[in-house]
Amino acid sequence: MKKTATDTARNLRPERHAMLRTGRISLPLKLVFTAFMAVLVPLYWTNYGPTNFLYFCDLALFFTLIAVWLESGLFASMAAVGIILPQLVLWCGDFAAHLIGIKFTGMTDYMFDPHRSLFLRGLSFFHGWLPFLLLFLVARLGYDRRALFAWTGVAWSAMLFSYFFLPGPGTKLANPLAPVNVDYVHGFSDTVAQAWMPGWAWLVFLLLALPALVVFPTHLLLQKIWGKPVANQLAWSLSSGR
Repeated sequence: MKKTATDTARNLRPERHAMLRTGRISLPLKLVFTAFMAVLVPLYWTNYGPTNFLYFCDLALFFTLIAVWLESGLFASMAAVGIILPQLVLWCGDFAAHLIGIKFTGMTDYMFDPHRSLFLRGLSFFHGWLPFLLLFLVARLGYDRRALFAWTGVAWSAMLFSYFFLPGPGTKLANPLAPVNVDYVHGFSDTVAQAWMPGWAWLVFLLLALPALVVFPTHLLLQKIWGKPVANQLAWSLSSGR
């Protein structure tokens, strides 16, 4: 008897499901990461205030939470393409420089602030391990090329809001731990704005440099290693019943 295309597709579905299962995220990982977020979010909100969650790294935490529960390659890819490079180079680099007494960007000065509890500062070590978790998630779920534009839109929105509506460097706030200069839209210092160029020019520079020098190169690398157009098409076919 001659096989029809429908019969062939039906016979292939078990193999398709087996392929897709290899990308699933384990329940223990989901629960551990959710527990971490359940501790971090209320403590950060209480100590730093809600505007702290506009930092790229904190936004990436929420995208990661969505990614692990929905097993979404898009949300994992957005967080990965946005923060892997700056977290590993700038945050981890600045922290390491602090440990040996070298001033780098000042991005991790708060990690050495005795006015913040050790536990609160300890939570911030997620900057060091989150990039590796995101690499694992992208490896499991595949890299979604839409992340390039999706994350750029999120980052631009956060920077524009921070520049026009949040306090700049050196602002004295009722809560001394509340963030100023969120997303470094006024320079890398929390005490004084950068003086290399007018403030608006620095903002424009960031809006252009972030996607060109950080997001796009990371996108190309992740796409080369874990971009899976065949798997993405397979998932689409299953979801559409084809």
